Amino acid sequence: MNPFKSYSFTWWQIGILKLALLAIGCAIGAYWHEFFGGILTILIVIAVISTIYMMYVTFRQQ
Repeated sequence: MNPFKSYSFTWWQIGILKLALLAIGCAIGAYWHEFFGGILTILIVIAVISTIYMMYVTFRQQ
């Protein structure tokens, strides 16, 4: 079993994956709101940097 092999997904399968990750994130955030409230700024910075990087990589490939 090779966990690093390439996979190919359709757009709606990626949509379901994103929906699942969003639901998991909301559930964790609602359950542990006191813990994540203290590091919310750090999480936002990580999200912004990650988004900018992914946009850069995506637009560079086109």
